Parts: sequence; structure tokens; C-alpha cells
Amino acid sequence: MFGTNRDRTPTVIHRHGAFTRIWHWINAACLLVLLMSGLQIFNAHPALYWGKDSSFDSPALSILAVSDNDGEWHGITQIGAYRLDTTGVLGVSGPPDARERRAFPAWITLPGPRWLSAGRQWHFLAGWLFAPMLIAYLMYLVISGQLRRRLLPRRQEWRTFGHVVTEHLRLRFPRGEEARHYNLLQKLAYLLVLFVVMPLVVLTGLTMSPTMDAAWPWLLDIFGGRQSARTIHFLCALALVGFFLLHIALVLVSGVANNLRSMITGRYRLPPALPSNEEAHPDEQDR
Repeated sequence: MFGTNRDRTPTVIHRHGAFTRIWHWINAACLLVLLMSGLQIFNAHPALYWGKDSSFDSPALSILAVSDNDGEWHGITQIGAYRLDTTGVLGVSGPPDARERRAFPAWITLPGPRWLSAGRQWHFLAGWLFAPMLIAYLMYLVISGQLRRRLLPRRQEWRTFGHVVTEHLRLRFPRGEEARHYNLLQKLAYLLVLFVVMPLVVLTGLTMSPTMDAAWPWLLDIFGGRQSARTIHFLCALALVGFFLLHIALVLVSGVANNLRSMITGRYRLPPALPSNEEAHPDEQDR
């Protein structure tokens, strides 16, 4: 019995280097500011379009406040030809006795009041910190070999794709030696976010700047116009929100203390491997 307990004692490994940990937390703060200030900017013209022109007659997406025959305001979110009543959430928000007509409610925008210029300042401040740090981190991944060693899937991993998806859906996470490395789903998610979604956020953000368009006019050609770039920018922001909500949820169910410890100190306790007939509760990974 004593031998079994020793075999199942967690092994502590160094999972994240100092540069990765610092980048992670600064990046998280930047993205929060970018999201909240970006929604403030969106509220100034709450519609998205494809192409070069903008007209409320044919938006790809719009979030508006519409008054009915009784003078009551309703929040209407329109996606293409589909119209949804989003009163209380989008378009018109707040308690019934203090409704406010704005696309996104004040609590999720920075700053909260209708202050477009301040929202732009917050957005540019966070953006000009986020963009160079993203470039630096991508270069670090390539130069240090971390990209090849930790993120690029190996050929044999593709054979386990279905199994990995099933295990995640069942909230069963790698243990023992398997927990030393990212699984295939993690690798694909990080590659997509780091090398596709985040760069698109930066490039489409630059495309919306008249100054950058004058210096790099090819950006407008790549994205099909400033309005298309704005729409792609918004969709990528939504993708990042979805990624981080899922990321936080998985951190919560797979072991909060252990995951936070690894991103603060770099030290990660490998959950001990279990016999094939045993299943562990996610909280055991915190111990």
C-alpha cells in the first residue's frame, strides 16, 4: 500500500518560463482593455458592413434601439436578414425603470459613459502595447524552439484526435506523463489564436487607421476595404472572447490552484496517473 502511494505522488515540473508568464498576464490585461474600449468605440456606430461603404440600409450586423407605436424602446440586433429582440441586453439595457439606449451596456465598456475620445485613447494605448508584445512572443516561440517542441502537432497525435475530443467532453484530463505536454486540442487552439486570430486583430486594426493606410495601402486591398476590416476585427474579437471564456472554464474544472500556480511561479504538479479502472475528480489536480 505504501508503494502505491509513493507511485502516485505528484511530480512538480517547470511548465512556463518567466517570459511566457509575464507575457500572459500583460496580454490578458491588454485584451480586457481592448475589448471594453473597443465596444465603446463600436457604440458610436453600432453596425458592421462588408466592402468599402457604410450604410444603415444594408448592414451585415447592427445593434439598434427601435421605438414601437407606444413609444417604448426595444433593443434590436440584426444579423443579415434576421432580427432578434435583445432588449435588456443589447440595444436597450438596464432595469425597466432606467433603460439606456446603447448597443453595449455601460458596465462592459471603457469608459462607461458616452465618451468616444477616451475610449479611443484607451484602445490605442493597449493596442500599441499588445502588438509589439505579440510580435516579440511569436519570435520567442520560433527562436527558442518552443513552437516546434510544444505547439506543432506530431503526426502520430492526429490518430488520437477523436479520443482527445471525447475525453475533453467528459471532463477527463491528462494525468501523469501525459500531462507534461499540451494535447492536440490545446496545440491547435493555441496555434489558431496566436498565429491567426491575434495577428488578424492587429492587421485589421491597422487597416482602419487612415495614417497606416497611407503608409501601407496594400492593407486595404488585402481586407477589401476599411469596413470589411472593421467587421473582421469585430469577429476576431468575438473569437478571442469565446476562446478565453472556454480557457477559463477549463482552468476551473481541471484544477484552479495548480493551473494558476504554473502561470504565476512556473511550477506545475503533474496529477498522478491512475489505474485504468479509476477516475479522478478534477479537484484532485489541485492537491
